[in-house]
Parts: sequence; C-alpha cells; structure tokens
Amino acid sequence: MRCPYCQSEDTQVKDSRPAEDGAAIRRRRVCPDCGGRFTTFERVQLRDLVVVKKSGRKVPFDRDKLLRSVEIAVRKRNVDPERIDRAVTGIVRQLESSGETEVASGEVGRLVMDALKSLDDVAYVRFASVYRNFREAKDFHELLGELKGDEIKGEEDAS
Repeated sequence: MRCPYCQSEDTQVKDSRPAEDGAAIRRRRVCPDCGGRFTTFERVQLRDLVVVKKSGRKVPFDRDKLLRSVEIAVRKRNVDPERIDRAVTGIVRQLESSGETEVASGEVGRLVMDALKSLDDVAYVRFASVYRNFREAKDFHELLGELKGDEIKGEEDAS
C-alpha cells in the first residue's frame, strides 16, 4: 500500500481488526520512510457494479457516495453511525448478490429509502423529497400519509 504522505511503496501493517460486523478489515499502517500513520479498509467485492442513471449514462458504483447520501439524510438526527454503516453495507450486499453488474439508479434509491425508513422517519422524508423530486408541499403531505398508513398497518399486524 502506497503511503498517502510521501508516496513510498513500502508501508507496514501495525494492527488489523474486523470492522463493519466482520464484513471488512481495518488496518492501521505506518510508513517507515516518513513515519506517517494511516488507516485502510479491506472489503470483499463480489463484482464491479455499474449504476445506470436516468439519462442512460453509466457510472461506477461508489460505496462512499452512497454512505455520504445516507449521512446527509440523517444529519443532525440521533442515529448511531454503526447503524448507518450496517444499512449501507446491507444495500451493497443486496446489489452485489442480485447477480447483475448493472443496476438502475432508481433501484439504488429504492433500497436507500427502505433502509432509511427503518432508521429514522425524518431522514426518510428528507431523502424522499430529493429522490422523488418534490416540488410542492402536497408532495410531503402524500409521503407522510404513506408513512402514517404504514404505522397503522403495523399496529394492525401487531394485534
């Protein structure tokens, strides 16, 4: 692994431990040339995924971009960062295990909405307002009606 500070090719692993519920390995590294310390993560990647945008343009799937989108939705909400990371890892696993190398951006958005619904209702509404391109207050009203309908259905299932 190349040192991000001095670009030396020779870095040493000082500590390794599981991360993301065993789905990744976190490695602390040190550069013998400059003494710089940094962390790397190693994850299993089943296949290279490509996201097909609405315009038809294809871009490589980026887990970090997905994580940033979810973090923006939950910003200033009391959601444990570990739960966020588990949700993102679950979305990535679902996409990778689908057997497809190309995935529609709408499918990624749907999976994010499903994950956010179980994490935090406010984050769900925030993400939905961008994802569904809300233009008027009634769009929020309809979404909140859907959420309320889910709560009622959940209460009926419990009884």
